[in-house]
Amino acid sequence: MIPTTMTQARRAALFLAGAVSVVLAAPAMAAEPLTLTPAPVKAQAVEGHFRLSAATRIHVAKGDVEAKGVALQLSDLLHRARGIRPAVVEGEPAAGEAAISLVRGGPDGEGYGLDVAPGGVKITALKRAGLFYGAISLWQLAVQDEAKGPVDVPAARVEDAPRFAWRGFMLDSARHYQSINTIKLLIDGMAAHKLNTLHWHLVDDQAWRLEIKKYPKLTEVSAWRTPAGAAARDPKTGKPVRYGGFYSQDQVRDLVAYAAARNVTIVPEIEMPGHALAPIVAYPKLGLTPNPPALARHDWGIFPYLYNVDDSTFEFLNDVLDEVMDLFPSEYIHVGGDEAVKDQWKESAAIQARIKALGVKDEHGLQSWFIQRVEKHINGRGRRLIGWDEILEGGLAPNATVMSWRGIDGAIAAAGQGHDTVLSPEPTLYFDRRQSTSVDEPPGRMTVSSLKDVYQFDAAPDALTADQRKHILGVQANLWVEHIRTDERVQLMAFPRLVALSETAWTQEERRDWQGFTARVPAQMARLKALGLKANTAPFEPQATLRPGQDGAIAASLKSGLEIGQVRYTVDGAEPTATSPAYGDTLSLKAGTVLKARSFLDGQPLGRTRAWTATQWSAETRVSRQLELCGNAIPLLFEDDAPESGRDGERAIFATDVMQPCWVWKGADLSKGLKLTARVGQTPWNFQIGKAKDQIVVRKPATPDGELEVRVGGCEGERIAAIPLGKAGRGPGLGTVSGALPARAGVHDLCFSFTAKGLDPMPALDRVTLTAAGQ
Repeated sequence: MIPTTMTQARRAALFLAGAVSVVLAAPAMAAEPLTLTPAPVKAQAVEGHFRLSAATRIHVAKGDVEAKGVALQLSDLLHRARGIRPAVVEGEPAAGEAAISLVRGGPDGEGYGLDVAPGGVKITALKRAGLFYGAISLWQLAVQDEAKGPVDVPAARVEDAPRFAWRGFMLDSARHYQSINTIKLLIDGMAAHKLNTLHWHLVDDQAWRLEIKKYPKLTEVSAWRTPAGAAARDPKTGKPVRYGGFYSQDQVRDLVAYAAARNVTIVPEIEMPGHALAPIVAYPKLGLTPNPPALARHDWGIFPYLYNVDDSTFEFLNDVLDEVMDLFPSEYIHVGGDEAVKDQWKESAAIQARIKALGVKDEHGLQSWFIQRVEKHINGRGRRLIGWDEILEGGLAPNATVMSWRGIDGAIAAAGQGHDTVLSPEPTLYFDRRQSTSVDEPPGRMTVSSLKDVYQFDAAPDALTADQRKHILGVQANLWVEHIRTDERVQLMAFPRLVALSETAWTQEERRDWQGFTARVPAQMARLKALGLKANTAPFEPQATLRPGQDGAIAASLKSGLEIGQVRYTVDGAEPTATSPAYGDTLSLKAGTVLKARSFLDGQPLGRTRAWTATQWSAETRVSRQLELCGNAIPLLFEDDAPESGRDGERAIFATDVMQPCWVWKGADLSKGLKLTARVGQTPWNFQIGKAKDQIVVRKPATPDGELEVRVGGCEGERIAAIPLGKAGRGPGLGTVSGALPARAGVHDLCFSFTAKGLDPMPALDRVTLTAAGQ
């Protein structure tokens, strides 16, 4: 069992980790390195191996139900990864039997000891959590590649305990619904890397996902919405699409139990007082407008709709929280508290009268009063309130814990007031950011938060004093899914970055080493695959840049996002191997050559083989993700609203800055003129950005469907072409336009933008090809 409170867990973790690191100062790794992730306090490889096979048995003490449960989980994990299922038996191993034993004793809390020797394996821990994590470490040693069948587990002695008690991951299920099976997969991946807190974002403006018996309209009405744009209607029937879903209370109970068995606590989040359009649509009396816009729930951004502060609204919130706390036994209940735009409160005579009657200073003070009132109810059930760092504004609730997302300032402020805090800052720990600049990255925000960025995140920054650091419960990554529509993409955005986070959260700072971590990447990726998780391999994979070369040749350069290992390539159609030529300088290829490349680390492949055919067209074409954006205010990789074939078909992905939608082609030679061919699409403009919307410049069209404009000398420079979009501009889907760019001396940067009648729909550039005039 884990300690009864997170505070006790934190203290236990700090004590154990400190004690082990002092008493068992870690020596350098032996010649045969171990691939344990997160890296333990001490791990020493010793001579020999333990033969693990289907005949191996796992022993637990008679009557130890918890240990037996862990043993069965270990057996299941081994079957899942290697196809062998050791039997679990109660009682001591027979004399001379090479068995696995789970033994009580030794480290407390989540700490454990692991001793692997040719004659047997012993996992020692006082609590169930420690036994579980010892079993996970043994599983990792047994699963270092994709092989099946028996395995020689390297002999080792491990002493381990976590650095932080809160090792978290937030999943946003409000913007897009994920299946229970996918959430269980994510929990499996968390548990396999000793992450222990799943913060579940169940409520937002777009949807309410949790069944509440007393208020059935929350899911009957607000679990569903109509998507924006062309996706709003089924292309086969023409009928409106009902998009969404919710989690029944029975499903939640099952999921909570599933997570608990893997030492993962689910912390639910019920947003308040903002991000509240979904419940207000279901029950308008909760808000400040009699007719809340139900259709607006397909928008992204920060909405102005807040709960009112009537006693009946607090009765509603208390009822909801009671059902939530009946379902989730977590110590903490998350109430959001972020991005509550106060305009409605400022404009409401009733709210202003309440502010005056309460004697609070302003709307921020009212939010503080709101959160404190909610906290009293949560505390009355023996739980603790946690919220985003905006709950600091106007005064922090007495017993609240702060989740700092706007940098670390919230953590500093909370710790300075004696409150606990969880570090969860954007952009580094916001996993809706892409992981590399690869054109194969899934949709999301274009700011890069790489595996290395996450690994190198400083969880105890110098800005915090020693006393303030004692209030850091831990760290958490957040996955917001506005632009991450599918379950598979959720997995791709989470992994392998959650593996890097696990080492940041578990491993003592002095034991963390990026080079050592990267050496374990092949084993880590094999384990994720064994669990059935989709992990993003694009950052490891080579990307090719093809450009016109000399005398009709094609110049090709290769580079991987993380630059881990060595890129090896072939030009004869063969698959690259660890002995293929290593890439060095730019290649000169004959037209028609098929270039294949793959990354290797210590002879092991990283990611997929990538292939390109060297043609004049490919050398003269760039997709939007290979162009520069003119602005960087809200840069996004987002999908076309119209699938290429059917409702669930593939969709084009556009790179666009929502505030300044234009693209730059660097270094175009206009000396002889060029022919431009562009593939264009359009997407709904469904963004709640308040008054910032008025700053977006939309040039008026000269033709009914608008034009693709081309400028030189910057995006406000001279216009040298205006190509009518015609049918290509009407959507849905993609269309192609072409036109001539006049000759002028020299090499120029070209800026592409669109004219339109308004913001919605928003034209988008998919790709551009520049060929010699007359070609």
